[in-house]
Amino acid sequence: MKDRDSTLSLPVSLADVFGGAAVEWERLEYKAGWNPEAVLHTMCAFANDFQNLGGGYIVIGVAEKDGRPVFPISGIAPESLDGIQKELVNLGYSAMEPPYHPIAEPCTVDGKTILVIWAPGGETRPYKARVGLGDKNTTWAYYVRKQSTTIRARGADERELIGLAATVPFDDRYNQQATIDDISVNHIASYLQEVGSDLAKEVTTLEQQDLCRRMNIVGGPRERVFPRNVGLLFFNDDPRKFFPVTQIDVVWFPEGAEGDRFEEKIFTGPLARMTREALNYIRRNYLAETVLKHPDRAEAERYWNFPYAAIEEAVINAVYHRSYEIREPVEVRISPYNLVVLSFPGPDRSIKMEDLRVGRSVTRRYRNRRIGDFLKELDLTEGRSTGIPKILRAMQANGSPLPEFETDEDRTYHLLRLPARIPTVPVTAEAAAQVILFCREPRKAREIMGHLGMKHWQTFLQNYLTPLLQSGLIEMTVPEKPTSPKQRYRWGEAGRKIMGGL
Repeated sequence: MKDRDSTLSLPVSLADVFGGAAVEWERLEYKAGWNPEAVLHTMCAFANDFQNLGGGYIVIGVAEKDGRPVFPISGIAPESLDGIQKELVNLGYSAMEPPYHPIAEPCTVDGKTILVIWAPGGETRPYKARVGLGDKNTTWAYYVRKQSTTIRARGADERELIGLAATVPFDDRYNQQATIDDISVNHIASYLQEVGSDLAKEVTTLEQQDLCRRMNIVGGPRERVFPRNVGLLFFNDDPRKFFPVTQIDVVWFPEGAEGDRFEEKIFTGPLARMTREALNYIRRNYLAETVLKHPDRAEAERYWNFPYAAIEEAVINAVYHRSYEIREPVEVRISPYNLVVLSFPGPDRSIKMEDLRVGRSVTRRYRNRRIGDFLKELDLTEGRSTGIPKILRAMQANGSPLPEFETDEDRTYHLLRLPARIPTVPVTAEAAAQVILFCREPRKAREIMGHLGMKHWQTFLQNYLTPLLQSGLIEMTVPEKPTSPKQRYRWGEAGRKIMGGL
């Protein structure tokens, strides 16, 4: 038995099960006493994980009011624990289809005994449970969570649950090409320490299999344990052994995509570490702040070529939502014009591109819900379709142009383009006239640069090409793809007015 100062052998702390920051309220349910029928229905709802939050926790021995625990806690009789846990196992076999078994652990809080039941999202959802436990009740139903309440799924909710959950997501499947030894206990210990789990204190005392089962990253019988794909992605030194091309490629085009030079750096390793290293590399090497002083006020304006918050969301979204069955990397292509994040495949067909562009896209069809669980615990993502709105807000706050989203009809890829905010200086009338005259016929950027006798690309881009584009004196021939190798520049609307007599 554990007291309130000891630990839970679950991926959460005692503080979390009483409404800590790591666990949302809708993932917690409190029961003053043991009510097998009510527990069964909530267990079924957490197993179905309708909102893709990662299941939840049922705390027996704690009353609730408006979804919050009531103190002092009531507790349950210690002598009842053995019977409750046996009944819980029986419910998983006889009152749920397919069979489902949560993890239960007793502990002591303020001298009172409670039982914490961890019910993660099930690997073979949808689950249904008996509506009643009486001998004459033969009705079965699906249950889901709505806010902090367990309800019976009916109508559209039932149809959507069945449609969403007909298969086991790839990240939650067993990997029969791997063994439990392919999961690093050291990586698990670092993760648990970072997220503040009390389970970190038991890493050195638990057997590896027990530790991995507590984390729900392995499965199968004890005599033949298989890692789940999510466990290999987060806790193996090199996940590419099992999922080729699990990597982030960062490519820098100093002269734009049409130039001849580029630099590339590839990031690999456990998913969280790989993502953080790529983001830190981008921040150190390719982000620049501009301080703009105004003559009419004391405060200077500060802005970045690309806001880091937008890049962070874009890259993490790509890692979260890409398919690890497709042998293509997440690619980040950076040029002075823009930063592009490319991943495969594209957004789910339930998402309309016009909704995505304005941050209104909402879906429950997460491709990698277990990956999302771990990223949320590490504070790398919130899930809940908040990534795109965050990107839009970050770009707006920085004074940057709006991001651009691209995919094809078959949704085989997803491309997010963050246009750069480039500091500009006025173009002299003489230089503008030279460019306008030269662009009577469509010209490459390099041709314009050579015509002006310039050799430094960044100066040309900042002081000439960008201001002329913004003023409408010239325009792109392929405006929907600014970095296209076929890009040319010709008179814009303002340029045609000026040169209208020619």
